[in-house]
Amino acid sequence: MPILSLYLSRILGNKIFLKNGEVLGRLKDIGVSTAIQHPVAISMVVKTRLGTKTYKWENMKITKKFGQYELVCNNPVEAGNLKDVLYLSKNVLDKQIIDVNGRKVVRVNDIRLALLDKGLFAIAVDIGIEGILRRLGLAKPLKRVLKRFGKTVSSKFILWEDIETVSRSNENIMLSKTYHKLATLHPSDLADIIEDLDLKTGIDIFSSLEHGRAADVLEEMETDTQRSILNELPVSKAADILEEMPADEVADILDDLNEEKVEELLNEMENNASLEVRELMEYPEYVVGSLMTTDFVAFENTLSVEEAIRELRLLKPDEDIIYYLYIVDKTNKLLGAVTLRDLVISEPNTLLNDIMNRDIIYTKDTDSIKSLIKTVTKYNLVAIPVVDDDMKLLGTVLINDIIYELMKSGKMYARR
Repeated sequence: MPILSLYLSRILGNKIFLKNGEVLGRLKDIGVSTAIQHPVAISMVVKTRLGTKTYKWENMKITKKFGQYELVCNNPVEAGNLKDVLYLSKNVLDKQIIDVNGRKVVRVNDIRLALLDKGLFAIAVDIGIEGILRRLGLAKPLKRVLKRFGKTVSSKFILWEDIETVSRSNENIMLSKTYHKLATLHPSDLADIIEDLDLKTGIDIFSSLEHGRAADVLEEMETDTQRSILNELPVSKAADILEEMPADEVADILDDLNEEKVEELLNEMENNASLEVRELMEYPEYVVGSLMTTDFVAFENTLSVEEAIRELRLLKPDEDIIYYLYIVDKTNKLLGAVTLRDLVISEPNTLLNDIMNRDIIYTKDTDSIKSLIKTVTKYNLVAIPVVDDDMKLLGTVLINDIIYELMKSGKMYARR
């Protein structure tokens, strides 16, 4: 049997004939299985004289005669409760989907199907202008006219394996199964996609992410979207996600929520995490304390190089907080810093106290951000430790946070 390629729009609404020539009804929708990689038709929704009914697809036959598609069902069998079904017209056509490769949200104008020996398969979606014209019955006439002038109608298809449908969980599709492809995207790309969707769909996708990944995505979102997401999520789930984030990021996000919501979230979070966030939120927005992160690596000066490396292996710190490893005494007073290079080239039994750089540039938590920017620029730093008046190490400020703050504030601190 040769492969017959056709479009959903060309068969929706067509009459379905029985073997004896009588009309069963008109095709309203096609249900495809989501349990396999390539979705194959397993059911059809038919508008009959007795109402809308769902039949199994297995006895359907499609042929093309005189440029039109003829649909014949030899033995219609009503379908029972079907699982893992995606309805092409209801769930995909005219809906927003996610182009995983293009990392963007697009609208489906038509669906390309392929009729093979093993069944009818959905193989691609049409997101181009031709899909719209085809449904209006204008594609062929317009093509003929444009051909005289050497022009064509733009076509744009996305293969089915490169899309992610955004049907909601109440449509009989599990989110964990529906959105598995999104796990391959960078958190920034995923944040952009969620922001392009309507709020309910965006929350559906966001809620399907495990807490650590959800935290990464939330950090990348615009302030308005962060606020909307946190206001809509159950408090317990929102608190679990916030606990996965650095305290300074959480403080920044909560600054944009109303006080009642902030208290609700902080009370739901674990005590230690909540306390860190509360302390950061007490700083005025124009001082260093409001910008610092409490995630940093510090060792006592009495540790050996070997012991410090062993601790690093256990901690597995993020790459952006190990520019410098800070050295403190037993009272957490900042004494100096070492780099990873210092550790690697030193003898294992050497004490950190003997290899640390004591001439370290630092800033106080109550200094202005304006002065911080001048210091970081002058000494070309990628991170700077933050101390209190007693030189106790409180946190660190990363260059990425400074750049973000400048972009967000329109360099208002630099103009103070």
